[in-house]
Amino acid sequence: MRDLFVIFIALTLPAFGQEAPATTPANPLSNWLRTAYGNNRNNLLRSAEKMPEENFGLRPGTQMEVRTFGQQLGHLANYNFLWCSQAKGEKNPNAGNNLETLNTKAEFVKWLSDSFAYCNGVYGDLTDAKGIEIIDITQENGRQTRNVRMALLILNYGHNNEIYGSVVTSLRMKNITPPASEPRLPEKRQ
Repeated sequence: MRDLFVIFIALTLPAFGQEAPATTPANPLSNWLRTAYGNNRNNLLRSAEKMPEENFGLRPGTQMEVRTFGQQLGHLANYNFLWCSQAKGEKNPNAGNNLETLNTKAEFVKWLSDSFAYCNGVYGDLTDAKGIEIIDITQENGRQTRNVRMALLILNYGHNNEIYGSVVTSLRMKNITPPASEPRLPEKRQ
């Protein structure tokens, strides 16, 4: 709950000292989260596509507990399914599978894409009112908690963003420009 409050404050601080718009857009927090999630999703999917298959086993470091590039994507997909199923109030469709153990780029990319497709619905249907509904959450250790739906989705987005940071390290090690660092094309005027 504290994290949700911090994010709310961070989003609202720039507005102080400015004139209020004539109309306040509907669902400002859920719209922000949906956009941030979508941008992050696209960067992660593009990263997976850009990395050559022979580098999916790349481990940034020598410690075996550090995940490889592919394992990072499998880990992310595991948690997309877990947290988005809980936000939807559904059974995890990936329960019992460990996607970190996949072997090929095609498998990692497929499951990563499937996990994002599964999450797209919950982010797409999110409103600020739905976001503050209290939901039951089963943590990874089996402990039962309750929180607001938006807090769980912000946790998922933040986790995905952390994984993107790890993925960027592997891309940079192979001299591949990460998607978020690619030059932006000028917008076409109509």
